[in-house]
Order: sequence, then C-alpha cells, then structure tokens
Amino acid sequence: MKYARLTKEQFDELHAEFSSFLATQAIDKAEWDSIKENKPEVAEQELDIFSDLIWEGVLSRAEFLEHFSRNHIFLFQCFDTHVQSIVLKSLVPETDFLTKDGLQWLSDNMFTENIEMKVGKKVFTEDRNGSIFELIQQGAFLSDGQLFKQINTIIES
Repeated sequence: MKYARLTKEQFDELHAEFSSFLATQAIDKAEWDSIKENKPEVAEQELDIFSDLIWEGVLSRAEFLEHFSRNHIFLFQCFDTHVQSIVLKSLVPETDFLTKDGLQWLSDNMFTENIEMKVGKKVFTEDRNGSIFELIQQGAFLSDGQLFKQINTIIES
C-alpha cells in the first residue's frame, strides 16, 4: 500500500465508486460478500488498492494545502516539480491561529513586527504525490488556495 487506507466514513461516501471499481474486476455484490467472508485477506487487498487509487487521484489534482498550528500557518502551492511555501509565525506567544480570534489577530497584525513571514521553494526529490501525502500526514489539508493567493499577491507587489 502506497498511501493509507481510507476510513470507513470515506468508503461509505465512495460506495458507488467502490462498486464500480469491483465491477471492473467482474466482482458483483454476491461475489464481494463471499470474498469478505471466505478470503478476508483478498478483501483487505482490494480495499488497499482502491484506497491507493483514490489517493492517487486526489493527490494528482492537489494544488494548494494549508496547515494551521497555534503559532504558525503553513501555506503551500504545489506544482509538477516543486512546492512554493509561505510560512507565517506569530512572535506573540499567546496568539492561537486555531481560533477565530487568532485569525482576526493575524488579519490586524499581518504586516507588523509581530508576524514573521518566510517564503520558500522546495523541489520534489521523490514523487510529487508522495511528498504531498507526507504534508497531509503531518496535518496539512487541501484548500482552495485563497489565503495563499492573497498573501502571495501582497508579497509580490
């Protein structure tokens, strides 16, 4: 397995896609029930293969990620060969970017000495999707890129 098995909730959401996936292997509902009952290891393999297919599709389309922690915000834009990053760090320890008040504080203090801002670029040394998956495993999530674009526009002007 290259990535991680989808959760039960994710499988439930993707029920129709999973049924189609099984159908491409000539496995209908009765056959699937039989496999789960009599060959659980084969059923596990099918779940893993399907999970990897879903992850591969999601990661291939991923363009923006965000990761918020108490005093840091990491913003990423993913390209084919590299990732651009913007890191915002509060120099005021009581700031908590995980709260609405913390984000309002950021808005009010964005270009003051209370915020340290760094930009960077990292070339993917391994495969792109694996690198993006690693960021997700560390707490990043897919986003529409609105925050990255807003801050990047200000930085570039």
